[in-house]
Formats: sequence, structure tokens, C-alpha cells
Amino acid sequence: MQDKFKKHPHILKYEDESLNNVLIGMTTREDGLSDYPKNAFNMARYIDDDSQNITTHQEQLASVINYSRDQWVFPIQTHENNVVEVTQADRGSNIDALTQTLHSIDGIYSYDSNLLLTMCYADCVPIYFYSEMHHYIGLAHAGWRGTVGQIVCEMLKQINFNYDDLQVVIGPATSMSYEINDDIKSKFETLPIDHTQYIETVAEDRHRIDLKKANALLLEQQGVPHDNIYITEYATSEDLSLFFSYRVEKGNTGRMLAFIGQ
Repeated sequence: MQDKFKKHPHILKYEDESLNNVLIGMTTREDGLSDYPKNAFNMARYIDDDSQNITTHQEQLASVINYSRDQWVFPIQTHENNVVEVTQADRGSNIDALTQTLHSIDGIYSYDSNLLLTMCYADCVPIYFYSEMHHYIGLAHAGWRGTVGQIVCEMLKQINFNYDDLQVVIGPATSMSYEINDDIKSKFETLPIDHTQYIETVAEDRHRIDLKKANALLLEQQGVPHDNIYITEYATSEDLSLFFSYRVEKGNTGRMLAFIGQ
């Protein structure tokens, strides 16, 4: 089966025949101005990069997706499980420069039009939520801490319509090559899902974990229909020609921008 994320200049765009008015995608690392390494399309202002590079990349992305920069909203992510609603009043937050606005937020959602929700990633799981029927979009950032913190469940708590009307897209993130130790594994074992479905022990104090699968299982456990959840096969840690990988590149790398708009 072909992946629903299709490659376009600077982005992977989620394409589904049922999608009419919602844009879902993620930038790639190709053809940029940043040195992470050379010619990388870094989208994060919070790493050591020339600020003008990020602004130029934002402008290039805006022209590709037809959402001007003043329509974007960007929270300051801190690997927690805090979720807030954003509106037209939040347009432009943290786009030109980072501020204290929307600080410590790893999940955002909106019922407003002409708004693009954005967050940065480099192995953590981007999770897109939408319901065209209810004019709803959402975006969550789930690394291992956000997954243990059940940020997807915090997102679901804010939804006031039937989950049968909700679609969830789990985007490019690290693969089963991502390893955790016994201590972190014990945290996952407290979750209300079967850890044997997404954790594989490979050696003493070494376990491989599929964070995309873990979040899908949490969504299903909360009542989101299995058929309403799509998981891409793209893996950030497996393709450094397309993606930044914090783990593989030992932190010396840029960030992709995930986005959803309506």
C-alpha cells in the first residue's frame, strides 16, 4: 500500500480522497540554507542557526502551502502534556521570534478557519487530529515523555463531538530502532495498553520501542475507531536524506515543521 504522505518541494503532504478543506504536512530537510549539515531546511529558531535562515524557510514554505506566516501559530514545546485551544487571536505567535506566549504547550487545537497549527520535530511523533464535519483541527507532539504522559488522551478530553467523526494521522517519527532502558520501559508499563505490542526487548536493559504504535493504541483505548487512525511508514531515523533525527545525529541537527490548517 502506498504511503499517504506524498513528496512535494520542501514538504511531505498527507493526501487522502476524503480530505477537502484541511491541509496536513511536514517539511523535509532538503534544499535549505542551514548547516545541519549543509543546505538543510531547518525550521526551528531555538537551535544554533541564523534567524534569517528560518525566516527565509518560513517564507518558502508559506508560498508552497498558501498559508502566509501571519496565519501560523507555534507553541513552545517542552515534552509535557499540556493542551490549549488556539484562535485567530494567536495568529503569528512565535513565528518572527520566540516569546513566552504558548509556553510549555505540546498540544494545540482550533475550530477557527485560516489558521495553521505548527510544531517542530526531529524524531518525536507528530499527531494530527481533524474533523471536517466539526471544523476542528489539532496537533500534538509526542516523544517518549509525551507518550507516557498520554498527551493524545489530553487532546481527546478537549473534543466535544463523537470520536467516530474524528480522524487522526500519525506522521513521520523515529522507528523501532529507538531504544529505551529498563527505567523508561517501566514507565510505559503503567499505561492502559499492552506494552508487548510496541516494545521489544533486545538485550539486558535495552528495549526497542515504537512510539507511533504506542500512541495509536492509546487513541484506540480511548475509543477512537481503529479505521480512523492512519500511521505513516516514514521513519525519521531511517532516512537522513529526508529527515532530521535528533537521536541518530546526537542532537547536532535541525528540525522539521509539522503543520495542519483549515
